[in-house]
Amino acid sequence: MSLSGLKVLFMGTPAFALPSLQALINADCSIQGVVTQPDRPKGRGRQLVPSPVKELALKEGLPVFQPEKIRNEAFIDQLRVLSPDVIVVVAFGQILPSQILDIPPLGCVNVHGSLLPAYRGAAPVNWVVVNGEKESGVTTMLMDEGLDTGDMLLKKKVRIASDDTSEVLYHKLSLTGADLLIETLNGLRSDQIKAVKQDDSCASYAPILKKEDGLIDWSKDAEHIVNLTRGMLPWPTAYTLLKGKTLKIFKGEQRAEDGKAGTVLSVDKASFQVAAGKGSVLICELQLEGKKKMDTGEFLRGFGVEVGDVLGL
Repeated sequence: MSLSGLKVLFMGTPAFALPSLQALINADCSIQGVVTQPDRPKGRGRQLVPSPVKELALKEGLPVFQPEKIRNEAFIDQLRVLSPDVIVVVAFGQILPSQILDIPPLGCVNVHGSLLPAYRGAAPVNWVVVNGEKESGVTTMLMDEGLDTGDMLLKKKVRIASDDTSEVLYHKLSLTGADLLIETLNGLRSDQIKAVKQDDSCASYAPILKKEDGLIDWSKDAEHIVNLTRGMLPWPTAYTLLKGKTLKIFKGEQRAEDGKAGTVLSVDKASFQVAAGKGSVLICELQLEGKKKMDTGEFLRGFGVEVGDVLGL
């Protein structure tokens, strides 16, 4: 679907934004520039690493802007000179001020990874999995100065499979978002879309993840704990303590056996089973503090786990 001649400024940072940027390139838009977060130090060497969006933009020969603060007046003046018809924002990482929102005649269009007004905020993909939802989706909206509170344009639902992790859903939604973005821009350009206000009374919030969000409470039921292991990927991961060491759990399966919460109920060559508040969790993939990620069978060959051991202490 061609958007030839449409002047677009793109704002985005993580991998979630890549399909949308690629879709704009494929649609023959006139991309005036790509705004992304500054390079950040990563790894043991703390070397500066560009965002995924910056890497794609440079590969495609697009101008890249990396303001430390989006409210910088000199930067805003640069955007005014570019005079885009529309600004597209996909997981950029900063809330836009009115000075930027007012620049493009078609508005600032955001691709958000939830069915708004549910799961406003920074981590909708993670929290929808943690909360055991059966479906999610993508909403395009006209941005305002609030946090994901702008008028909605289009929505598309995406089913969440029972074994989908947040990483799997993240990929599904990023692809859906790219398609919905192009449909949205075509609709705005032809004046065929009517924006709809959000019902704030139905809103929920998906806050940015903190390390402690991954801490397993074994008094919760097994379904909740398994959903936590699915939703806390790739960071901070679900974790507990085993014999005083941090144990990250990447995959668990729900079981029906009951017992005292946090207690190891059974151990075999390939797995061990831990009681939850209701039911139990079969631990399938994990990583002990100071060790590599491994399947449980490999772990058990080098670390003793016995029936009656208690996790979380």
